[in-house]
Amino acid sequence: MSSIEKISVIGAGAIGATFACRLFDMDKNCISLLAAAERYDRLKENGLIVNDKHYSLPLVKPGDRTIPSDLIIVAVKHHHLQKAIQDMRNIVGEKSLILSVMNGIDSEEQIGDVYGMDKVLYTITIDIDAVREENRITYTRPGKLFIGEAKNQILTERVKRVQSLFDRAGIVCETPEDMVRMLWWKFMINVGINQASALLRAPYGVFQTVQEARDLMESAMREVMSIAKAVRVNLYEEDMDKWYSVLSGLSPQGKTSMLQDVEAKRKTEVEMFAGKVIELGMKYGIPTPVNLTIFRSIKVIERYF
Repeated sequence: MSSIEKISVIGAGAIGATFACRLFDMDKNCISLLAAAERYDRLKENGLIVNDKHYSLPLVKPGDRTIPSDLIIVAVKHHHLQKAIQDMRNIVGEKSLILSVMNGIDSEEQIGDVYGMDKVLYTITIDIDAVREENRITYTRPGKLFIGEAKNQILTERVKRVQSLFDRAGIVCETPEDMVRMLWWKFMINVGINQASALLRAPYGVFQTVQEARDLMESAMREVMSIAKAVRVNLYEEDMDKWYSVLSGLSPQGKTSMLQDVEAKRKTEVEMFAGKVIELGMKYGIPTPVNLTIFRSIKVIERYF
């Protein structure tokens, strides 16, 4: 089994920067950031500051001629995905593996439509409370990755290659038997906590202590559970409990990515969360009034606040 030696990361937000810098700490020659235009210039000039440590990671532009990467980690916002897919053409080779640590349930398929699902592994990250302000990222919990094929009764060689890399970097990584179910579990969480936090302007501490905030979060999540049942993905009441176990360990001052977007007056990923729930609800005849209200509310926040 050949080891992964050359890694590219697309997206230097809170999640992308955190994992890129941890891989850089393992081997400064293994990692580069793919960035274009103004983002490239800002990263070149300012670098990244992660937990008060300054990093100047190697940079690559989309048009640069370079050796294809063994592993490509996609960590962009939903509305930047199609551009990222085009930008990464020069770094995708015959043996490249691609991980999407994005939110949502369909980024893998969008990448696979262009490069083939034989290059894509399903991935989610949980238990990370990274916050980004400009080029500065801080976190108290470094997170855990779940990676794998759709089903993982037997681990494939490509899963083992990625596991070996993250073991070397000290990044906690697990492979569940049913990765699609884990993807939907994370989607359910994000539909709840990301959107409710953006609507309430509330960090994790509010959801750890205020029942009304938890009720809003749960009501959005339960609409995902209903849709998951319609598409034959099993989400259970215990999955809600598992999320509360994760939530209780996050920094009370930590903020979701959507709350960070609202505070920075950036476009949010509401289309990928509530928008997708509404779309699937219409397809399967399942009412989604909570997510419809959240969608409308956050679109107003994006425009006027």
